[in-house]
Amino acid sequence: MAPAPLATLPALPLHTAGKYVAGAYIVLFALVLVYVSIMAIRMSRIERELGELLDVQAARERADEHTLDQREATPAYPVKGRP
Repeated sequence: MAPAPLATLPALPLHTAGKYVAGAYIVLFALVLVYVSIMAIRMSRIERELGELLDVQAARERADEHTLDQREATPAYPVKGRP
């Protein structure tokens, strides 16, 4: 049974265990800090790429409007006096 070996282990005195608890909290805080910094780097990269994609989309829309204007300016059938 699992509880039997745990019951035979002596507990650490409070003045000795405090160092380990503080160390565990420091390690946990460091891991959370690393995780948050990695997520911030990823988010900034995604925002930059999204901005670039939006710029490309806007350029394509402007190009499409320009070609649409040119199509409307040229007649679909020949007009007398125009080549």
